[in-house]
Amino acid sequence: MKVECPGCGFEMESDDPSLDERYNASVACRRLYDELAAFTQTSGDKDFIHQIAIDSYTAQHLGTKLKPIGAAFALIGLYLAFEKGYTGRQVQLAHMALAKTRREWPPFASPKGQAGLTVASVVNGLNEDNYRERINAWGKAVWHWWKPEHESVGDLIKLYLMAELQ
Repeated sequence: MKVECPGCGFEMESDDPSLDERYNASVACRRLYDELAAFTQTSGDKDFIHQIAIDSYTAQHLGTKLKPIGAAFALIGLYLAFEKGYTGRQVQLAHMALAKTRREWPPFASPKGQAGLTVASVVNGLNEDNYRERINAWGKAVWHWWKPEHESVGDLIKLYLMAELQ
């Protein structure tokens, strides 16, 4: 049967129509993400592109059970990657700096429509030569989809991250 992921809108064949408990995702979509995560975690990528994949998937599949910190961190990660040129490793270090202090994180609601690219766009045709390019294209599409929140995310970074890095 065809199953549509409520987060990214991708339709795929699956014998399991259920939803992932944590994300606004079909179980089939989450399986594709898990496949990508296994690939990126074992790639030995010095720039840790895995972080960009995490933040892209999270930002595209915000669910009601995801705490506000999850959405905020995903959007901060995408901002740092695509507005400031951070590598995945630098984004990971920024997340670590932000996590040192307990904070109130604003809630974010997913924008209308779809981002255009999905985890399936990355996984289909994935290989050792193209995974960075495919993950970055997906991340840029997700970040562009979140354009209405770019200023708010930038303000969060100014408020919380710049204080941590000083």
